Amino acid sequence: MLNEEFERQLGNLIHKGYPQLVGLSVAEFTQELEQLQHKISEMNPVQIELQESKIPFVIVIKSDWLNAGQAMQVVEREGKKGFSIMDVEEINRFQPIEGIKLPEGRAYLLWDIDTGTETLNVTPTAALTFIAEENRSPLTLEEGISVITHFPDRLRKNNGFSLLGSRCGDRRVTALWISDKKPKLGWCWAGNPHTWLGSASCGARS
Repeated sequence: MLNEEFERQLGNLIHKGYPQLVGLSVAEFTQELEQLQHKISEMNPVQIELQESKIPFVIVIKSDWLNAGQAMQVVEREGKKGFSIMDVEEINRFQPIEGIKLPEGRAYLLWDIDTGTETLNVTPTAALTFIAEENRSPLTLEEGISVITHFPDRLRKNNGFSLLGSRCGDRRVTALWISDKKPKLGWCWAGNPHTWLGSASCGARS
């Protein structure tokens, strides 16, 4: 099942034009990402199932291979393309926080993802503490975009999610939600709760 899901996500990236966006042929792009597939058996995530708020894994493309602004533009939910209120320069200011170490390479796997239903109406600051107590890690900006690239239906009108794993030195945290029926990348204040906004987290990266 998980190998089939890997193939689906790989095909999804190819369908969205990722090989062309990163300057590779489909064969070259496929060969590079297929190196990740062996990690599925290494993780042996037999307990991780597709649930209402949980996703077993997603393929993440790092921003130094394809910037997050471009990646957001090829997100599609119910026929509507994604967009960002920030330009590429501003997006690039948001970098992984202390304690998050990304795997080597230009792509990796993000495991055991929760889109934050238990942290709806909880401030991002408080949610970060809750996530740490659960021995989980907040999602980075790029990881959040990867989630809705592969699972656009998990972004809902009453459940957007903050990406607490990326900060730029001020009080803002980036978040994904639906605006005018379109997937939107924006930001909210770390101290403000929203009934429709949770905070996404993961169990591991490899």
